[in-house]
Amino acid sequence: MSEPAENTAKKFTEGYTFKALLLAGFTLLMFIPLLMIGGLIGERRGIAGTAEAGIMEAWGGELIAAGPMVVIPGIRTETRMTTVQGGGQREEVVRHPFSLTVMPKDLTITAHFETEIRRRGIFSVPLFSGVLSLSGNFDPELALASLVPGEEVFFDQAELIINLSSQQGIRRMDRASWDAGSGTRELFFAPVARTETARSPMDWDPQTRLPGGGIFAALPDFSAAVSSFDIAIALQGGRLVRVLPVGRQTRTAISSDWPSPSFQGAFLPVKSEIGEAGFEAEWDISYLSRGIPLFRKEYPGDARRDYGEFLFGADFFCAVDAYSLNHRATRYAMLFLVIPFLALFLLELHTKKRIHPVQYLFSGIANIVFYLLLLSLSEQMRFHFAYLIAALAVAVLLTLYARSLLPSWGKTLYMAMAISLSYILLYAVLNAESFALLIGSVYAFALVALVMFLTRKVDWYGPNYRR
Repeated sequence: MSEPAENTAKKFTEGYTFKALLLAGFTLLMFIPLLMIGGLIGERRGIAGTAEAGIMEAWGGELIAAGPMVVIPGIRTETRMTTVQGGGQREEVVRHPFSLTVMPKDLTITAHFETEIRRRGIFSVPLFSGVLSLSGNFDPELALASLVPGEEVFFDQAELIINLSSQQGIRRMDRASWDAGSGTRELFFAPVARTETARSPMDWDPQTRLPGGGIFAALPDFSAAVSSFDIAIALQGGRLVRVLPVGRQTRTAISSDWPSPSFQGAFLPVKSEIGEAGFEAEWDISYLSRGIPLFRKEYPGDARRDYGEFLFGADFFCAVDAYSLNHRATRYAMLFLVIPFLALFLLELHTKKRIHPVQYLFSGIANIVFYLLLLSLSEQMRFHFAYLIAALAVAVLLTLYARSLLPSWGKTLYMAMAISLSYILLYAVLNAESFALLIGSVYAFALVALVMFLTRKVDWYGPNYRR
């Protein structure tokens, strides 16, 4: 290479333009370890999910309930003419079994749950236990009026069915009474095997974790008259409670000592109170507002509709999901990875103190380590404490490192202020989910404007400055 060309290349590599392009390359390079940390967050979340699923399986699983419903077997008899050998006609009687499912006229559901946190290693899941009470009455008049000539039902074989997502969570039957007009009697419930589809009028897709089994009791005294029921089941479960509004009028009240519920499903409470001591919520749902029939006639082989879309209830979730916050932090990392690079670059411009590219790279790596520290610490303690420790550790590290590169503490304080402000803004973004985009956009605009202002007089084409 000729001497003029060598001098030109030297001036370019020692100039501001080359340094700015190099820092841009460093910023893109930092995305490689950042993507690896993002994958680690997903892996740790999967491990946590496996641990939580193990706890839930042993405890009873999520609680999803539908019912009670009365299922009455029936027979439809029809006569038809068939052709026999020789061309003659023969009358043949064909019987088709079916089931008539009757929903309650009035249904009142009350539930109160005490909660606790169970741990497996460093992972935990909220569990609950309490009593689910079901009371109301049945009036089969409309269902019986739907029978056509040739159809008959057998009241002495009627069964009362309560669908549950997990029978393992049943502790005991506290109360199970039935009054068909001739006096109150106790019901004896037995488990419904998931293969006994004839006894499961609400057979949902198991992939959606909706009820497909439960418990049933024989109703030999069921008739066309109005009957009432009062049932209380001691249950345990975790994460969430869902119920299906099968009554013509369904009134539901759920309460617990859990302070941070999330009301989910097709219906929100008409009334709710949430405080440090727990929550109370009430629903009042008419059959006119959902697509569940008051009765249903079903033949073998009929397609069964998924009524899971009408479930409602409460989630017992942790107010702060550390893995979600860690994932969100890595998503907004682009706005904050450039801070140590820009701060050192601007200080280099104004102090005329040369900073080597490797020293820039070390400052970027320190900022990446923050996200790894945040993930590991947030698994051991509350997220805000983990964030404070990780941010403070990296901010102190970068400040002391900047002091070794800059001529005075006065200049170094600018570096400390820039790093501290960036972590404060990142924490604001993480905790203001609804305004995260707005905060990030304003921050990006202000950062670009500040850099443009501070570098407005830089001669990007000039020769490199001296030491």
